[in-house]
Amino acid sequence: MEVSSGHVNRYTAYSGLVSDVELVLDFLNTVDVEQHADVLDDPVLWLAWLAERALEPGDPKHVRAVRDGLRGCVGGPEAPPPPGADVRIEVVDGSARLVAAEVTGAVLAAASRLVVLGDWERMKICPADECQWAFFDRSRNRSRTWCSMQVCGNREKARAWRERAKLS
Repeated sequence: MEVSSGHVNRYTAYSGLVSDVELVLDFLNTVDVEQHADVLDDPVLWLAWLAERALEPGDPKHVRAVRDGLRGCVGGPEAPPPPGADVRIEVVDGSARLVAAEVTGAVLAAASRLVVLGDWERMKICPADECQWAFFDRSRNRSRTWCSMQVCGNREKARAWRERAKLS
């Protein structure tokens, strides 16, 4: 995802197979703090989001609780832990896999695979108050802080500099 200061259509269809990282990030980013938009609040956008990923809708309160709980787990606003969801184990091409057709089950199955692979701690929420975009930290030492250093990092560093300059 490219981050820019202008409005960007962040809700695009997947091309090819959906990766666990893409699915979890896209789910976490169904809320856009900067644009004051929440896909879950718009039934048309939410159904389109689900259709693009070939997922079935779940109970809206449960979906929101899972999303908010997962965002809290990766550095977003504090929230209760996400509730569970139904998943099943199927053998696909000789390998056992967690699968679910319903959105919360699919997202939690993807998140659990990221945990097993040691990649869950790479899921982060941008600490900029006006952003809070979820991103996957691909840095070698897992130290990335901002979704974009050019936008959010620069904005926060400039704000801190202005505060220090004001005090002196």
